[in-house]
Amino acid sequence: MDDPKILTTASLRRTALVYVTVLLSVIGLAACAFAYFYAHDAATEFLDGQLRQIALNAGAGVSPARAPAEADQDPEDQFAVSIWDAQGRLVHTSLPSAHIPPRTPPGYANVKAASEEWRVYTTGDSQRTVQVAQREVVRQEIAQTAALVAAAPVLIAIPLAWLVVGWAMNRVLARLNTLSIELAERSVRATAPIALDGIPAEVLPLARSMNSLIVRLHHAVEAQRQFVSDAAHELRTPLAGMQIQVENLSREMRGNRSGATEVLARGVQRASALVNQLLQLARLDETGAAQEETVDVNAVVLESVADYAALADHKRLDLELNCACRAVCRGAPQEVRVLLSSLIDNAVRYTPSCGRIDVSIGRRDGRFVVEVSNTGAFLPKGSEARIFDRFFRAAPQETEGTGLGLSIARQVAERHGFGLTVENRADGTAGVIARLSIPAAGKDGRGAGVRR
Repeated sequence: MDDPKILTTASLRRTALVYVTVLLSVIGLAACAFAYFYAHDAATEFLDGQLRQIALNAGAGVSPARAPAEADQDPEDQFAVSIWDAQGRLVHTSLPSAHIPPRTPPGYANVKAASEEWRVYTTGDSQRTVQVAQREVVRQEIAQTAALVAAAPVLIAIPLAWLVVGWAMNRVLARLNTLSIELAERSVRATAPIALDGIPAEVLPLARSMNSLIVRLHHAVEAQRQFVSDAAHELRTPLAGMQIQVENLSREMRGNRSGATEVLARGVQRASALVNQLLQLARLDETGAAQEETVDVNAVVLESVADYAALADHKRLDLELNCACRAVCRGAPQEVRVLLSSLIDNAVRYTPSCGRIDVSIGRRDGRFVVEVSNTGAFLPKGSEARIFDRFFRAAPQETEGTGLGLSIARQVAERHGFGLTVENRADGTAGVIARLSIPAAGKDGRGAGVRR
């Protein structure tokens, strides 16, 4: 069996989001880089084209003193336009502080002048030479701004796409969450198939396989229950006959029963009790719930105590009942009686002769509490975890019992929503106490009922 400490689980939502995030990040960054460099190169080409157009149309023009300045113009954004005549004399310059010498041959070039980087375009003819220059820092700023504007939508689209994908996955996986909750809340007796509406197509084969498994398990459990019920019914008749034959044998021996006869009688009685309890388990394992109604717990406890009064007297046990309040609940009366009878029967069987059994009914924290305590030995260490297992007996094997009484009691308690514990007494007296906690019925008679 796998160690639960080393088992790992993979979240479908988390795994898909990780892959989608990585994919979006890689594609988004690649798209951003492409958009950035493409826009940067396009801006650079555009600015180079401006230099060329200015150079081709440059002339003496209007005096700068007569041209009004732009209100928001940055001095760094100015072009340096210089014109030389055929003799190489500077006849015009728009930015004297630049001191950019004429470049040969004509065309584009990167020049450093006045401690600044310039992008220069030079052209001319036999009459003059025109050179237009622009600061490189301005060109880079314009190109980067254009590139960032182009890349910004892609950067914004990445987290938006991640949110949309996450929302879509939550919508798709919501039905799986509903499916898991439905499975967790299903009773062990539930036979209805899992609803397939809204389940993703990829998970649909799994859901259908689970429905098929539910059907097979139901058939297997039903076959097992039917076998136990049939076997118990078939055994009751021969056991009853054996009981009669043992009694006839005892009468023929006129009371001189041998040890073998006593052993035979006890064996038949134990087998009969086992068959009856197996029948009770088979009825409790049925899928249908019994009809529930208001149950007078006091009356049921009183009847159960009366049923075992003779056996307790035979073992010289002091069996007492103390009713501090009237207890009423909702449930199946016959099953509640089986539950209480199992607790009292267990106490009577496992209490040594001359011992004491106290049965009490009280109210605590808004719930009715029925306690069955007895004197005798403590439960062995470690048996508390298995005390409700079928056929488990904490007492020595020579003690009468089948090991099914507490298992039946727990099954009835679970069906009705009762709390049931069996533990060693904590009042300083050697013995065991069984405590049954019953939700109190409301004023309308409603309370805990049989679980379907």
